[in-house]
Amino acid sequence: MYSPKSFDADRPIAQPEEDPDQDDFRSIDPESGVKRGLKTRHLSMMALAGIIGPGLLVGSGGALSSGGPASLLIGFGIIGIIAFSIMQSLGELTTLYPSGGAFTQLASRMVDPAFGVAVGWNYFIIWFAVLANEYNATTSILVFWSDKVPVWGYFLILWTAFLLFQFCGVSTFGEAEFWLALLKLVGLVAFYIFSIVYVSGGIKGADAIGFRYWHDPGPFVEGFRGVAKVFVFCSTFYAGCESVAVAATETKNPRVAVPLAIRQVFWRIIFVYMGAAFFFGLTCPANDDQLVNGSSRALLSPMTVAIQNAGWQGGVHLINAFILITCISAINSSIYISSRTILFMAQQRMAPSFLGWTDRRGVPIPAITLANAFGAISMMNISTGASKAYSYIVNLSGVSTFLVWGSISLTHIRFRQAWEAQGYQVEDLPYVSFGYPWNAYFGLAANTFLALVQGWANFSPWDAGGFVDAYILLPLFFIIYFGYKRAFKTSIWDKHDIDLQAGRRRDLEELKEIREGEIGASQPLWRRFLKSF
Repeated sequence: MYSPKSFDADRPIAQPEEDPDQDDFRSIDPESGVKRGLKTRHLSMMALAGIIGPGLLVGSGGALSSGGPASLLIGFGIIGIIAFSIMQSLGELTTLYPSGGAFTQLASRMVDPAFGVAVGWNYFIIWFAVLANEYNATTSILVFWSDKVPVWGYFLILWTAFLLFQFCGVSTFGEAEFWLALLKLVGLVAFYIFSIVYVSGGIKGADAIGFRYWHDPGPFVEGFRGVAKVFVFCSTFYAGCESVAVAATETKNPRVAVPLAIRQVFWRIIFVYMGAAFFFGLTCPANDDQLVNGSSRALLSPMTVAIQNAGWQGGVHLINAFILITCISAINSSIYISSRTILFMAQQRMAPSFLGWTDRRGVPIPAITLANAFGAISMMNISTGASKAYSYIVNLSGVSTFLVWGSISLTHIRFRQAWEAQGYQVEDLPYVSFGYPWNAYFGLAANTFLALVQGWANFSPWDAGGFVDAYILLPLFFIIYFGYKRAFKTSIWDKHDIDLQAGRRRDLEELKEIREGEIGASQPLWRRFLKSF
């Protein structure tokens, strides 16, 4: 049983210059062995644009053809509301507990160790599936440009390059992600501007199409059935917004960086996802042949279709170059998230122990190697074609996203119950979730519902293969939970016995933050206003 230490929300701030041996101020995390090398701007940009990749830019074509432009907006909007709820729960938990293995370990501490194991392995499954998607899209683009090198040849080149880059350490990763994410945002802004000019008739030789594609072929494809199909795609596109919790352990100043990153997720939902859904549906018809029967040599996104319909046939190369940039960033992020997930699990005896090793620079070499190895699943596209391979992997990971998000809501609910039972006040929390408890219960209920209905389209007409693909990970979650529970005789924690101390730490640059008014002091109105964005 955990033995909670006494909690003091107002404990005095230590002086790192006077006591350099304190664990809170070490550059290497003493529990996990990783380096605290991510800056606040790194985490902020990761939250805003870090995981934007082929899922959004390429996979949206499949979602648009399956459901139509209205379904795309509905899907992105509903999943966006759920994602906002999850991030509020995660913000409260991660700001208080930035160390100790993210929400996988928190699920073990707040609910049941067996529950944490099930959550952790499902989260790992999400990220090796996403990684395979991204390798799949990248090799397809490269083969589209030149098929002199086979798909497997491109994969081996990429696999080696990304592996060596990840070995450079978290600071290098964070800096690369910052600039790649910035490029992705600039690219999206450029496409949004192009879309406005295009539909308004500002391109020579092209008609002013306005909302033509909302009338022909129409806002919906197959009615509610189409909307249900879109949910699976959208859940995969949003997967990654919770990754700030995984990165918090390696962040220098989580008390400032995590709340800022959580707030930026709202703008990511509005600008990135809702913006993309609107402009994709505006400029690309849902029945376009390139979306329905795209070439196996390259996955063509709605951006490609739009720019070609505007009259620039060579625009496919520009869009593919942009998609390639997003793929590089997304592969990089996927290896990082999946490797840290398996690292933290191994250190808690939820995975083979050798995966929990880090070198003296704080780099988890075995975990990175294993995570990257799962990218070989992308070689499915040699036999099935890139489009079909992408669809298989998306469906496989969709239900896991809902299971993990629902688990985060449940963990938050259990944390608050323990917080109150042990006599602590909400005012003691460094970040307070919006709308608790209704927001947390909404997240739990919504994700449970979507996990059950996300494969609804396979029931009529009955598609046995699609049903298995959509639901196979649902029973796996419970098999892992009850299997671990039986093997290790775990039990659900009593709320009075939950450890509310482990994983807490102060920022490395705390004195600097105090001097600049980031923490520990009343901030001027202009600073509070900017922080709200």
